[in-house]
Amino acid sequence: MRPVTEPLRLMHVHAHPDDESSKGAASTAKYVAEGVDVHVVTCTGGERGSILNPSFQHPGIEDDPELITEIRREEMERARDILGVTQDWLGWVDSGWPEGDPKPPLPEGCFGLVPLEEAALPLVRLIRSFRPQVLTTYDENGGYPHPDHIKCHEISVFAYEAAADPERYPELGEPWQVSKLYYQGGFTRERIERIGAAMEERGLENPYAEWLKDRDPDQKRDDRITTRVECADYFHVRDAALIAHATQIDPDGFFFSVPREVQAEVWPTEDFELVDSKVPTTLPEDDLFAGLR
Repeated sequence: MRPVTEPLRLMHVHAHPDDESSKGAASTAKYVAEGVDVHVVTCTGGERGSILNPSFQHPGIEDDPELITEIRREEMERARDILGVTQDWLGWVDSGWPEGDPKPPLPEGCFGLVPLEEAALPLVRLIRSFRPQVLTTYDENGGYPHPDHIKCHEISVFAYEAAADPERYPELGEPWQVSKLYYQGGFTRERIERIGAAMEERGLENPYAEWLKDRDPDQKRDDRITTRVECADYFHVRDAALIAHATQIDPDGFFFSVPREVQAEVWPTEDFELVDSKVPTTLPEDDLFAGLR
């Protein structure tokens, strides 16, 4: 396959509003600045997300919990404007985070319980209409085992394959073969260990110290990283997009506990795992469009 001559298009598939800002947002901003057309797909409305920002205030939210849906849509609008992306909602309902031992059943009608093929069909349609060369999503564990993240992984892999098959779902548009499929790398153990050590070397508190105690020391997840995209110049855009999600993100909280200059010095990349490629490429990569430019 020859390098593409048409405009480059990148699609990120995420479970909830705010995931597009907490996972890969700096590289998103970098690609937008380079002229890449970036489209975010948000599987659910985040309806069951808790208000995680202790400073968040909104008149009436205590009396009308359904306001959270409207508010999270408004937050998503602000974040996508900051990132410079377009965005679609798949329209599924947040499953919530089940707590307890044993965990309770998921609520009826939620995204996590929608049959795979039914849940994936809107994404097949979007892939065929947007025609991305590159698609990113979560790994088989969802990045972390939230039921919506796992279902997001499942429908993304299903749609990646189905969208290219001319015999499947002809009513959903002309088939389109995505050239490359990636999983978001997220917070690998090596990354948090190196940033934590850098904080301690500077006499600053290591925000990951307790977190590391509870994490599996197995490095297998780290070993799966194939692609590191340098994007430190866009960390400020990522942070602004995060802050736009005011119900979820405390501007004085965990996400901002490491100074940007420390992040830029120690770990200036966002990291991905190349899962499948229809074009020749050489690993490791420093570009999601390696082999396509």
